Amino acid sequence: MFLFSLIGICVVIYFLLQFLVFYFLDCDLELYILSKVGKPVETLRGKVVWITGASSGIGRDLAIILAKHGVRLCLSSRKLSELMKVKQECLQASRGYLHSNDIFVMSMDMLEIDNHQKYFDQVIDHFKTLDILVNNAGRSQRAEWNTIQLKVDRELFELDVFAVVNLSRMALNYFLGSGVQGHIAVTSSITGLVGFPNSATYTAAKHALHGYFETLQNEAFPIDATIFCPGPTATNFLQECFTNAPGEKFNKPVNADDRRLSSERCAELYAIALANKTPLSWAGTRPMNFIFYIGCYYPNLRRLLINTLGIANIDRLRNGRPLGSN
Repeated sequence: MFLFSLIGICVVIYFLLQFLVFYFLDCDLELYILSKVGKPVETLRGKVVWITGASSGIGRDLAIILAKHGVRLCLSSRKLSELMKVKQECLQASRGYLHSNDIFVMSMDMLEIDNHQKYFDQVIDHFKTLDILVNNAGRSQRAEWNTIQLKVDRELFELDVFAVVNLSRMALNYFLGSGVQGHIAVTSSITGLVGFPNSATYTAAKHALHGYFETLQNEAFPIDATIFCPGPTATNFLQECFTNAPGEKFNKPVNADDRRLSSERCAELYAIALANKTPLSWAGTRPMNFIFYIGCYYPNLRRLLINTLGIANIDRLRNGRPLGSN
């Protein structure tokens, strides 16, 4: 009887410790451990990494961190002038590891799916190889579920899902044909783990990405695939958000006092996930990681947690605002 009581106490202590750890960390437990004892980012030195959506935010900061460790880079987005600035920041951060030819800047619109092969060929022509594709380009959304026009659903899925899948299939087929032990990563979101209010199409798109890439992970291809899920992060993403109507942008800045993970820290954790080839990683501020953990591993408790906190508070946390704030 004593033995069963001891086992029960140990189980309770184990789960309490897990909850406390996830409450205070700024990433999932596996990624935190890897950041201390896993492969360092410098193990990627010399590899070729293509980052889409690299002109700002997480993509920009990921490029700078990788450049610091001597990773050769292809940087693409629609904003060529901003990409050139990022290139100069990367060269400066590299401390001589990289030269101008080690960073290839390419103007690219992800929605030009018919031109994806042309873009892909440009990268291979420049570097003669590709090791990691980081699908970072995309846009978020702010809109109430019942007001969203179907055209917005289609437009957001074209950018955040279908363009990503198409480019990733090209990368996979290149890796298979060239014998490269390749790696495909996708920037998902906490909404890929938990359905947050006022972003129905974006949430659905991220869930779709998880479906595509979890399936890729489970098929017998000799490549690695990483799904990285940032929580509230201090970038300019709110300005570019879809709304409920085609052609509109949310066009609101992130509040300076929001409780958000810095873009630099998010990118650092992303780089660690790439170096260690994690299948699924997430990052965010307290107490968001606790919610991610519950949402990912205890779906029945997730509903209880949402009902307890209330939708309004869940939305505040998602937007980096304290509980009970306006």
